[in-house]
Amino acid sequence: MTVSSLPTELETSDMLEIDGLHAFDFTFDDKKLLIICMDGRAEKRWSFTLEQVAAAIFDETLKSWTLTGDSGEHRLVCMSAFTGNNNDEEDEHDDA
Repeated sequence: MTVSSLPTELETSDMLEIDGLHAFDFTFDDKKLLIICMDGRAEKRWSFTLEQVAAAIFDETLKSWTLTGDSGEHRLVCMSAFTGNNNDEEDEHDDA
């Protein structure tokens, strides 16, 4: 698998894993990457500038990104989720 850059990966990701925590709630826009997740009852937040995101380094062995922010170094994994569709193709055809 060839990985180009973290910004490119974020565009197609549905979920992130940061420091071992799964995060569905994240936004990546023209200002920053913001990640929010729950660790037990505690909400955790990470914010990275575009420059920090662009400087992330992919670790081929661990299949993850090393991302350095204001709070130190973090391990980030980008994931794509599968979505289900309850509609069977056969049900979409009308036999009448």
